[in-house]
Amino acid sequence: MNILHISDLHFGTRHWDGNNAMLLEKINSYPVDLVINTGDSTSDALECEYRDAEKFLQGLACKNLISIVGNHDKRNMHSHEYFKEFINQDESIVPSSRELTTKKDLYLKREITKINNHFTDLNYLKLVTVGGMTLLVVCIDSTVLYEDGGFVEEQILVTISEKIKHLKFDKSIMLIHHSILTMDAEPLRNSFHLMDFVRKNGIEDVFCGHTHRFDLRRSEDLYLKSSFTQYMVGSLTSSNLMGNDNQFLYLENWGTPDLQIHLVKIIFINGAMNFKEELISTVSHIS
Repeated sequence: MNILHISDLHFGTRHWDGNNAMLLEKINSYPVDLVINTGDSTSDALECEYRDAEKFLQGLACKNLISIVGNHDKRNMHSHEYFKEFINQDESIVPSSRELTTKKDLYLKREITKINNHFTDLNYLKLVTVGGMTLLVVCIDSTVLYEDGGFVEEQILVTISEKIKHLKFDKSIMLIHHSILTMDAEPLRNSFHLMDFVRKNGIEDVFCGHTHRFDLRRSEDLYLKSSFTQYMVGSLTSSNLMGNDNQFLYLENWGTPDLQIHLVKIIFINGAMNFKEELISTVSHIS
């Protein structure tokens, strides 16, 4: 299976000045079975930004596209509804025990908030079958309304774990906006719950964004004898700070011993947009 990983498009005030059409042409030149987008499709979660993000994502040739929400995508009380309207129309998972939830603004007050959906989290389970392999994609919402830091509702993880038990699949990955292994200025505050969730559900790889920097690392628990790889990709199309290249990640033959990891950077030379591809690894699944 060939997977292409993008993140942090930031349509709106933080979107780049690069050529989106040229970028789409480059992305579409890769033979891709699944595109994953790990959040921050917008800058301020405005409706116009969501529309622009939707238009760009519709330009992808690969029709297996899974997008999750990032902290910039949840800036107002309409933002989760905009995400469902323009980015991902799937039914989100709700916790089995609402009374046990602790996440801030997980439920907006129905009596004073004039929106259709008062549950703000956006978590999904998706099955994708390619060439006889069925992949489970676990989509986790690590965002908190109005905040940049991350927090995952533990009761959501309990509910999702129960649902996973009843699904049939060959391999599994998790998409989350915030890293569960590295720290930054706005980190995931309860990453230990996610580490436990990944281990208990046998998830092989984790994909994230958020920091606008590339990072690839493997976590191994020597006591519990479990391991997984985390792929953090930088921003695809934001106005980056100096030193942060716009980029995307292409995983060729994912899930096989023939895995090849390609980091594709978007660079500008004398104002002209170019692409620089780096083959990071050809080893068997970063073992």
